[in-house]
Amino acid sequence: MKNPSQQITLIQEELLQHADPEKAEFLPKYFKAVPGGYGEGDRFIGVKVPFQRKVAQKHYRDLSLDELEALLTQEVHEYRLTALFMLVLKFEKAKSAKDRKTLLDFYLNHLDFVNNWDLVDSSAPKILGAYLYDQDKSLLYDFAQSGQLWKQRTAIISTQYFIKKGHFDDTLQLADLLLDHPHDLIHKAVGWMLREVGEKDFDTAYTFLEKRYKQMPRTMLRYTIEKFEPEIRMGFLKGLI
Repeated sequence: MKNPSQQITLIQEELLQHADPEKAEFLPKYFKAVPGGYGEGDRFIGVKVPFQRKVAQKHYRDLSLDELEALLTQEVHEYRLTALFMLVLKFEKAKSAKDRKTLLDFYLNHLDFVNNWDLVDSSAPKILGAYLYDQDKSLLYDFAQSGQLWKQRTAIISTQYFIKKGHFDDTLQLADLLLDHPHDLIHKAVGWMLREVGEKDFDTAYTFLEKRYKQMPRTMLRYTIEKFEPEIRMGFLKGLI
């Protein structure tokens, strides 16, 4: 890890000024950063997300990738999330395909630090999903079959970008690959993406569910059907579809 520059130190100081000790004590439990939890070892200082976004908006233009790396590779969760907010802004404002590819490569090379669900959810659709929308998507299938929790969540959550564009095939295929996954973070992620498919195209989501809902983990099913009409939702929950 590189030594933080003066600007990185300034960003950290700004975040620390808004640190809340009570929130810092609560967040490790919320993000399972406890012994045996999926976020074990993560550190928190208790900064609210809206302020992190404000700091990111203020500084992202002036930060080099080396400086961004210094922030993204910190142990403190809020520093990493703020760095990802800045990376997303850089990607969205990139003026050339070459710049977008450079930022994508940076993201992929630092995925080890995108290691909790909020870090994945805040970055994967807006960087990886956006980049792969009109590209070969085999990387997402590699991630889905990697056996690595955060890469698997990255794979399915990245498709949120496709869903917003009306493209559902990859979400459905990845959902099939992850249907029997043992972890509830994947159950929730798959269910969330299927719910978004359903909001765009109810028939597509319904058809997908008809053949699979009885083998789906209950959490995945509940997330998927959350916004269905009550009688349809109860039909699925009671196994009557």
